[in-house]
Amino acid sequence: MRIPCVYCGERGHEEFSYLGDATIQRPTAAATPNEWHDYGYLRENPSGSHRELWQHVAGCRAWLVVTRDTRTHAIISVEAAQDVALSREKATP
Repeated sequence: MRIPCVYCGERGHEEFSYLGDATIQRPTAAATPNEWHDYGYLRENPSGSHRELWQHVAGCRAWLVVTRDTRTHAIISVEAAQDVALSREKATP
């Protein structure tokens, strides 16, 4: 699998580390213990398009949000994680 880093261009997946699901949102401080449990331990196992966090550890060390088809490993899109976080901030009232 080849991942197109937004800064370095296309590289082999060996240069990257998978860091988990990019769709999970941290609960607020007022969350219940059950909400914290779900955040810490429960994960989906999607089939199809899925957003994931990857880090380009053998390159620029950037954090990336990779949208990948889990059935075929086809990369659909790659975004800088910083840009995704900033767009979430702007969308949150």
